Amino acid sequence: MNILFLAAEAAPFAKVGGLGDVAGSLPWALKHALPAADVRLVLPLHPTIDAAYWGLRPLTAFTIAHRNGPIAAEVYVTQYSDLPVYFVTGVPVLAVPGVYSPDPHADAVKYAFFSLAALALARYLDWQPDILHAHDWHTALAVHVLAHRRGSDAFFAHTRTVLTVHNLPYMGSPSPLLLEAFGIPPAAEDSGLPEWARTTPLPMGLAAADAITTVSPTYAREIQTPEFGHGLEGFLRARRERLFGILNGLDTDLWNPATDRALDVRYTRSTVALRERNAAALRREVELPQPEGRVPLVGLVSRLTVQKGVDVAAEALRLLADFPWQAVLLGTGDPELEDAMRRLEAEFPQRVRAVLRYDDGLARRIYASADMLLVPSRYEPCGLAQMIAMRYGAVPVAAETGGLADTVRDFDLAPRRSTGFLFPEATPKALAFALRRAFALFADRRRWQALQQRGMAQDFSWERPARAYIRLYRQLPDFV
Repeated sequence: MNILFLAAEAAPFAKVGGLGDVAGSLPWALKHALPAADVRLVLPLHPTIDAAYWGLRPLTAFTIAHRNGPIAAEVYVTQYSDLPVYFVTGVPVLAVPGVYSPDPHADAVKYAFFSLAALALARYLDWQPDILHAHDWHTALAVHVLAHRRGSDAFFAHTRTVLTVHNLPYMGSPSPLLLEAFGIPPAAEDSGLPEWARTTPLPMGLAAADAITTVSPTYAREIQTPEFGHGLEGFLRARRERLFGILNGLDTDLWNPATDRALDVRYTRSTVALRERNAAALRREVELPQPEGRVPLVGLVSRLTVQKGVDVAAEALRLLADFPWQAVLLGTGDPELEDAMRRLEAEFPQRVRAVLRYDDGLARRIYASADMLLVPSRYEPCGLAQMIAMRYGAVPVAAETGGLADTVRDFDLAPRRSTGFLFPEATPKALAFALRRAFALFADRRRWQALQQRGMAQDFSWERPARAYIRLYRQLPDFV
C-alpha cells in the first residue's frame, strides 16, 4: 500500500500546534503497523526549516500552471527514521516567513501551490499512491483536484482520498479568483455544500474526499450539530456514513516521565509519589511559597485563546478563593487573555504564577508537578494536554467535549475506572464545582494516588489509531 501524506506542518521539522504532532507521528506509526506499506510525507519547505541541519538534498524542479505564467517549484528530500520526507518550495512558499501568514491571501496562494505541487511530485516520482491522506484546509485542495482528475487521469484512477479535520472552523478563505488563476474548478453545484463553501478550501476537500476523519469520535458527532458545525452541519450529516472519528495518539517516547530530561526527578507509575519532589522544585523555580502540609497545585498549559477557555479557568479559581490551592499557568496568545492571567497573579500573589511565554521545558515540569491540570476548552477536537497530563500523573479537570470526553473518565461516574474529572459546560461555576470534587478526593492520599496511577496506565500510543486508519484505508474501495 502506497500512502501519500500531506500536511502543512510536522514535528520535528515544523510545529505550530496539534497538527504538527499528528503529522510528525502518524506516518511512522502507520509504517510500524504495516511494514509493507510505502509511506511518504510531503511538507512545504518553510523558511524556518534549516535545510542543512536536516540533510535536505535537491531532488527535482517543475512548474505549476498559473494564469499569469508558470510558477517554478523545487523539491528537496531527506530520509527520517526510514521514511522519505519531501519538501516543496517556490515563490508562494518563500513569500510567507513562517508556517502560516497573518495575511489570509498569502496563505491561500501558498497552500494552493503546495497542494498542486504535491500531486505533481507523485507523478514525477512515478509513484502511484493508493491513499492520499491530507490534513486540514491547507491540503484539502489536493483532495479536490485529485477527485476531478481521477476519471480522466489514469495515474490517479485508483487513488483513494482521506481528509482529516483537526479544527473545523479553520476552513481557509473563500478564493474564487485564486482558484480560477490556478485552474481549479469550484465544488460542483450538486456537492451538497452551501454556496459560500463551494470556493472555500476545506469544504471543497470534504465534498471530494472518499472518507472524512476527525481526531476524536465525539468531535465527529459534534460537527454534525449547529453548535459545532459552522454552517456545514447539514452537509456533514448527509455524509455521515463517510465520516469517522479516530482519536489521536501521543508520542510515548517523547512524553515519558521515566526518561524526560527536563524534570528534576524522573519517575514511573510505581514511584508516582516522587512527583512531590518535582512540585517542590517547580515552586522554587517560579517563586511560589512552599505550603505547610499538602496543598493542591493546579496547572494550566495552553495557548491563550478563547477556544481553550483560559478565561473560564481564571474566574473559576477566583470562585474558589476560600479553598487552599496554588496555581502555575503557562501560555501565550491573546493579549487580553494574557492580561487576565497577569491580573489573576496580582490578585493572588502568594498563590498564582502566570508565565506568559512558550517554554517546553517548563511545560513538562508543570505536567510532572501539578496535582490537577485544567483543560476548560469550549470545544476540543482532540486535545493532547489531558493525555500528557495523565501520562505524567497530573489529574485532568476537563470540559466534557470532543476528545476530552473520549479520553477522561469522570471519578463520580466510574470511581474504579476513573482517570479525572469532567464538567458539562465551559463555565466558571461548572469548572469550580469539578475542582471542588477534585480537592475533596485529593485529601485522601491513597485514593488520589490510585487515580493518578490509573491515568498513567492508559494507552495513548499511536499503535491503536494507526491500526484504525489502516482498516479505514482498506475499506475505501467499497465506497466508490
